[in-house]
Amino acid sequence: MTVSDPAGSPVRRHRALLVPLLAAASAGLLAARTAFDSDTFRHCHYLGPSTRMYVTSWAGVACGLGALLLYAVWGRAAQRSAPTGEAAWQRWLAGASALLTVPVVVLLVMSAYWLYVPDPSGGYDCSGLHPLIP
Repeated sequence: MTVSDPAGSPVRRHRALLVPLLAAASAGLLAARTAFDSDTFRHCHYLGPSTRMYVTSWAGVACGLGALLLYAVWGRAAQRSAPTGEAAWQRWLAGASALLTVPVVVLLVMSAYWLYVPDPSGGYDCSGLHPLIP
């Protein structure tokens, strides 16, 4: 026997708060990913992307897409069960954070793409400045 929770139940309202949590996690992972950009060079030697660059990029993409998917699923479930007015701020917060997550996900996908692109400087020391510096 399954029991369905009503539209205004605390469980359903708290599920909507997972969207801003995942959106904040993806934005934090984007900030961490940009902080790790200096990992590619050490003592003027090209090392390539570090493991933490890969992890933060792909984990950020997963959190961002998870937030958008959760918002879409939660929105459909809320429409089916005729939501009450007491959860309005949760719906507004989830919608606003899902809207703000879209550009973050685009930036995270671009950063994940840039991890696999060859080094534009050709992989020489100090970002290709090796031929210019004696």
